[in-house]
Amino acid sequence: MNNKIRIGIVGYGNLGRGVESAIAQNDDLELAGVFTRREPEDLKVNSNAPVLRLNEIEKYMDDIDVMILCGGSKDDLPEQGPMLSKLFNTVDSFDTHAKIPEYFEAVDESAKPNGKTAIISVGWDPGLFSINRLYGESILPEGATYTFWGKGLSQGHSDAVRRIDGVKGAVQYTIPVESAVEKVRSGSQPELTTREKHTRECFVVLEEGADAKEVERAIVTMPNYFSDYDTTVNFITEQQLKEEHSAMPHGGFVIRSGKTGEGNDQVIEFSLKLDSNPEFTSSVLVAYARAAYRLNKNGETGAKTVFDVAPGLLSPKSAASLRKEML
Repeated sequence: MNNKIRIGIVGYGNLGRGVESAIAQNDDLELAGVFTRREPEDLKVNSNAPVLRLNEIEKYMDDIDVMILCGGSKDDLPEQGPMLSKLFNTVDSFDTHAKIPEYFEAVDESAKPNGKTAIISVGWDPGLFSINRLYGESILPEGATYTFWGKGLSQGHSDAVRRIDGVKGAVQYTIPVESAVEKVRSGSQPELTTREKHTRECFVVLEEGADAKEVERAIVTMPNYFSDYDTTVNFITEQQLKEEHSAMPHGGFVIRSGKTGEGNDQVIEFSLKLDSNPEFTSSVLVAYARAAYRLNKNGETGAKTVFDVAPGLLSPKSAASLRKEML
């Protein structure tokens, strides 16, 4: 008898491919299908899983234990999250922080009446960083929390640069200011502006005949993206972009600096250094898919976040094994 948890993937971009790879590393999981808006015969996946039409997903309600939604937060998940959580237990990586409360409500209203469990906003931020912010503020109520991102490639900021007239290709890296990080680690609880915490570095390939100075001006003055940061623009060749900037590294730190008792300094730090942002995020999604399955079996339905999931539910090991080996 096959007791593996059957996972479906919706969307087969960088995140979907990462989920596929992560499932292969977990013996208690199996990939039951990849659902796509594309023509199934045109999509080549890296496993033996069937490729199926997204508009026929309802046919597979009895074949999937947890559906991992790998679409984007801007356009895909606001529609797919509420729609698919009526039919399946789901996990997604919705990461528009300001809109998480309303997204949670929409998914909860869909999942709960249908007996489904939906864990939203899973990844590293929101996700693992969120948990560590919560731990820090709960344990050290008198203090300050700092989140630094990078050094890493920002897909959203890179896309914003690529949309500028005269830009043929580009990537953008977010870089923590090391002196700011060290001040925070010292326990001094500094007040830091946006500009003091991060810098941005762009590598840009120009269209033929484009004005480099005009492109640079458009980048560094762009509101909401670059105008509040010290930004460096480097012009490179298309070959350099391909050879030196095709990976997707990222990472960062969450630091809680606080005081206890008679004014003793205490600092909690959690950090990530990632060669592949989408592959790591996918690995987090897969662990939470296991938790979604278990929560649903225990009758806990509706929308959940990482705050609602006990750590032991993420592991394939039994509670007894965890107490013996890890506690």
